[in-house]
Formats: sequence, C-alpha cells, structure tokens
Amino acid sequence: MKINILTLFPDMFSVLSHSISGRAIKTGAVELNIVNIRDFSNDNYQTVDDAPYGGGAGQVMKPDVLGRAIESLDYNAGPVFYLSPRGRRFVQETAHEFAALSGMTFICGHYEGVDERVLEYYNAREISLGDFVLSGGELALLPIIDSVARLLPGVLGSDASLHEESFSEALGGGFEYPQYTRPIEWNGLRVPEVLVCGNHALVRKWRMSKVKKAE
Repeated sequence: MKINILTLFPDMFSVLSHSISGRAIKTGAVELNIVNIRDFSNDNYQTVDDAPYGGGAGQVMKPDVLGRAIESLDYNAGPVFYLSPRGRRFVQETAHEFAALSGMTFICGHYEGVDERVLEYYNAREISLGDFVLSGGELALLPIIDSVARLLPGVLGSDASLHEESFSEALGGGFEYPQYTRPIEWNGLRVPEVLVCGNHALVRKWRMSKVKKAE
C-alpha cells in the first residue's frame, strides 16, 4: 500500500518508524511518500497560506500551492482524503475499508484549514477522528495509518492476532475481554481461576461473557 501524505511538517511522521507501523514500512507492506507542501510555493518565503476572503481570524492554505503538491503525485495516487472535524468518523470499519485499498492520499490541513476549492476539485473525502479540534491534520493521521497498517497481511506476524480483538466479528463488534499474565497474584489481586483451570470451553465462555458491546 502506498500512502501519500501532503504536510507542512514532514518530521511529525518519524514516529511511524517504530513498533507495528515501523514493521509494516520495513517489510514493504506500507510505502510512505511524504510531500512537503512548502516545496511547491512560488516565492522565496515559501508562503503556503493567506488571509481568508470575507475576513476573520487566522490563515487559509492556498489552493494553488496545494494543487501543485497534489499534481506532483503519481497519476494512480488513490482516493484523496482530508483530515477534518466535519468529516466521516473514522472507526474500525473504516480502517478495514482503507486496508483494502492499494493507495491513498491524505491532505493535512493547518491554520484555519485549506481553501474549499481544493476539496471540490480533487473530490477529497473528509475524515474525522471525533468531535474535537486539533492544531493540524498530522496528529489525526498518525493513528489512522497505524490502525490500517496493522490490518495488512503479515504485518502482525500472525493473522490470528486480529481474530478476537475489539470490534472484530468474532466478538460481535464489542470490546475485547480482559487479559492477564504472570504472576498469578499481584498486589493481592489474583488471575480469575477459570483462566488457569485448563478447560478451554470454560475459558471461552468466560471470555465471551466479559465482552462489552460498543455503543
């Protein structure tokens, strides 16, 4: 999967070199193409924003600069997404949809956002993490990439790891049951006896009884 990222802050994505997302990148399951939007400015100050028409506080990212950045990508760059609080809510189902794609392009807005004409012209689909505002799309995109990367074949080492996790079909879309490990007693708290009884049917029944439905 090739993921194009248009951003003003390329260094923010260095954290993806760690853990599971890092493994996805090292194995080639994910290819990140991070594009610095400032490289497409046409002045010595690398101007990427301007005051909004109609007045108001803040700055808006310029359509001509963003347009050149998008046009620099390969023709088959996949669907274009824009991180925005007014977008479709990103949930586990969305992660599975994204994991089925061969490529995606993400626009990370900043300041007061991007010129609306960019979203219209490139038919950008808006994606949101929730009803709150961040300083930029970069911070919203990081967990999206991580959640998608771990769904790609071979990234977790064993596809069984995905079978019974939160929101999976095996758990009816609910939250995963509690997990325990050694030592059997810690700070006066013991592992539930059913988990050490050796009866797999009882363990399975107990675990399913602890699955909480997602609201």
